Amino acid sequence: MLSIKKYAAIDIGSNAVRLLISNIIEQKGKPVQFKKNSLVRVPIRLGADVFIKEKISKENTQRILDTMLAFKLLMKSHKVVKYKACATSAMRESKNGKKVVDLVLEHAGISIDVIGGEEEAAIIAATDLNKYIDVNKTYLYVDVGGGSTEFTVIDRGNQVTSRSFKIGTVRLLNDMVKKETWLELQEWISEHTKSYHKIDVLGSGGNINKIFKISGKSLGKPLSYFYMTSYYNMLQTYSYEERITELSLNQDRADVIIPAMRIYLSAMKWAGAKNIYVPKIGLADGIIKSIFYDTVSSNTQ
Repeated sequence: MLSIKKYAAIDIGSNAVRLLISNIIEQKGKPVQFKKNSLVRVPIRLGADVFIKEKISKENTQRILDTMLAFKLLMKSHKVVKYKACATSAMRESKNGKKVVDLVLEHAGISIDVIGGEEEAAIIAATDLNKYIDVNKTYLYVDVGGGSTEFTVIDRGNQVTSRSFKIGTVRLLNDMVKKETWLELQEWISEHTKSYHKIDVLGSGGNINKIFKISGKSLGKPLSYFYMTSYYNMLQTYSYEERITELSLNQDRADVIIPAMRIYLSAMKWAGAKNIYVPKIGLADGIIKSIFYDTVSSNTQ
């Protein structure tokens, strides 16, 4: 007996808003499959409002409402049976975040969960990483966002510890990360990775996915610290405009890619990692999994 349902995840980040629609394929006697069906990304960049002015602007409030209405219609067209919408640091720190959440519910009928950094890290870490990792190895999982970055130590397939830091690409672009925060991160990474003989980094987020695509590497192969450093240095020889025209980066990627690489490279350096693997998963994938397992749990109670 084959069952295919569609679930959707909405990730309202500090840099972009995403709608992921996945097929949940269940067949008796076989493990459930989660297959991506559609991904829509809108670069609203809420963090540029919130981290500077502490609130979401009228313009971006309207863009969020329009985007959520569009997502609602897309979910209807795809015949999505369940969805979950999560907002991260920009919405969390915005003085008018609750008002925007209420407006979205009123205008688009979409209920948004504003989640904390630790919950965000837990959702991401609960994604099906076992498909991408070697259970005999140790990893530092780094998920870079616009407002925050989530770090998780995974040893032999088990999550050891997890922490969220207010170091994100949009914050860095606006020079809003204090030196003390970097030092705190360095200390945390060093403390939680020093006992392992060898550690690799797992990187997720739109920027590392783009870098991996540009590298031409096949899925499952890592990017070396040397490659990452060389690419980082090369990017900085181009102006913002040249990164768009000559490197063919989207305008909303051409500026944040450099601070994103700084975060990944710092994590690799402080963990003593020579390689970074890119499993191409993130918060939206974790949300899809959480919907499924919450449904299974409620059906068995």
